[in-house]
Amino acid sequence: MLFQNGSLMVRRLREQDKHLLAKWLSTPEVLEYYEGRDNRFDLNKVDQVFYASEDEGVKCIIEYEENSIGYIQFYELDQATKKVYGYETGRIFGTDQFIGEVDYWNRGIGTLLVNSMTEFLFTHMKADKVVMDPQVWNERSINCYEKCGFKKVKFLPNHEFHEGELRDCWLIEKTNI
Repeated sequence: MLFQNGSLMVRRLREQDKHLLAKWLSTPEVLEYYEGRDNRFDLNKVDQVFYASEDEGVKCIIEYEENSIGYIQFYELDQATKKVYGYETGRIFGTDQFIGEVDYWNRGIGTLLVNSMTEFLFTHMKADKVVMDPQVWNERSINCYEKCGFKKVKFLPNHEFHEGELRDCWLIEKTNI
């Protein structure tokens, strides 16, 4: 277990979680916000992206009331990404997350998750800042992040390929004070 906050627990991804990821990442409601509805995942694609990947991210499963409900990853930004975002120094972490079980949407779990992960990164990983880059149109996620203390700091035009086109994103950050 990475951390627990009440009914919320975040733990590292396990081999047996691949079926959950394939289920979630083939659900149109989830894909609309994460990866795109034209980018469905089967077990083979889950293996390639989440298990055989060489990236430095820490991949985790979100559990709520002992049910696996979603995915979150965190990673320290490399120098190239810092430069794109306009950062010169500091220990800066990014996160990506989704709640894959649609029945758990709109229950405040996303806010609890983002606040808990941010606190974990500040306290245990000694992060100076935590950043995310949600697509501009994704107002629901942006509202959640702002509720958690994130601020829009930079507009990123044509930043992410989603459903057949490049989409604008916001760079948002929360600073450890």
